[in-house]
Amino acid sequence: MKKILKIYIDSYSGLSKESWMLAIVMLLNRTGSMVLPFLGIYLTDKLGFTLEDSGIVLSCFGIGSLIGSFLGGYLTDKLGNFKVQAISLFLSAPLFAILPHFQTLESAALMMLVLSTVTMIFLPANSVAITKYAKKENITRAFSLNRMAVNLGFSFGPALGGFLSNYSYDLLFYGNAIAAGIAGIAFIKFFYNRKERNEVDPTEAEVQEVETPVKERNAYTDWKFILFTVFCSTFCIAFFQILNTLPLFYKEVVKLSQNEIGLLIGFSGFCVFLLEMLLVHWAEKKFTITEILFYGSIITAISYSIFGFTHALIIMYMAIFLMSIGEMLVLPFLSTVTALRAGVKNKGAYMGINGLSGALAFIVSPFIGTWIATKYNFEMLWFGTAIVLLITAFGFKLSTKLLIGNK
Repeated sequence: MKKILKIYIDSYSGLSKESWMLAIVMLLNRTGSMVLPFLGIYLTDKLGFTLEDSGIVLSCFGIGSLIGSFLGGYLTDKLGNFKVQAISLFLSAPLFAILPHFQTLESAALMMLVLSTVTMIFLPANSVAITKYAKKENITRAFSLNRMAVNLGFSFGPALGGFLSNYSYDLLFYGNAIAAGIAGIAFIKFFYNRKERNEVDPTEAEVQEVETPVKERNAYTDWKFILFTVFCSTFCIAFFQILNTLPLFYKEVVKLSQNEIGLLIGFSGFCVFLLEMLLVHWAEKKFTITEILFYGSIITAISYSIFGFTHALIIMYMAIFLMSIGEMLVLPFLSTVTALRAGVKNKGAYMGINGLSGALAFIVSPFIGTWIATKYNFEMLWFGTAIVLLITAFGFKLSTKLLIGNK
């Protein structure tokens, strides 16, 4: 027990107070993440959309995410990460508040497009801010701290969302609006006029630019990084079934109540909150980044395949636990690889392109997931998802070695 406690302490040591504050802002923002897991259920249950129409609206959310990721990276390099994060947070609040008033297929799809664009420009800017306040040797832990905050909020959000949706779906959107507003106030109060603490000495950065000009390659023509991003996309397309088709599967096939769905999805966030820093700290010492991404993808594949065999609730929790392990081994290190590849002056562009992988997943994942579930069945969806993740594991093995060698 003492050894585990020491590892926890070591995991958090060396992180700046700015990194902690970025995580707190993310926690406040993501505590309001109660809409997305219930969005498919809201569209089919409250608005009466078909499963395929629901997939169209969710895909529009993904298109907005794609636009937001690209735009967020571009704007961050032009305006700075502070302005982009502040704009995103303060525009998100009113957009969430008015969302329940758009109830036709066309208007709901358009609002999802606008909302996701605004919320998604936050992420590349936030990722760049993390790199500004973390030492190079702590960068994965800084990203993990931020993800820990995301998942703590995500564990609260769905559980709270399941409770609120029993009374009114509108409360989901109002809750998200309040959370985004509070996060914006906290962010402005702490970071306004705060000097960025980039830990790299300027003269050292100039030497690095001369010695390793590859870091200053154009992010949009860096084919090795683009290949890596393709496999990031296939992982996210498969993994993000947890946010759209998996809740529909719980409701329509497993026949869980909305409270049970919220608790089950929230369990994933709780596992990541509790274990990620410990697991990342351990994995960094035992394996290379290439190995971590490979094993994490395989574990995630196993977790999804379990849904195709049984609907027992205890097994559902076991599958979610395995999925959380896979998530913890993959997602933080995608940001690490991106940060290692990026140059001194184009971090926003690289983070934006990497963010496109998740944004593309928001488009493809719900559309193809609901299509397969409708045309075939959910079992076919889960086995197909597992196969995609196995292919991705080998894709990571190839592309990561091309980018960072044996690190």
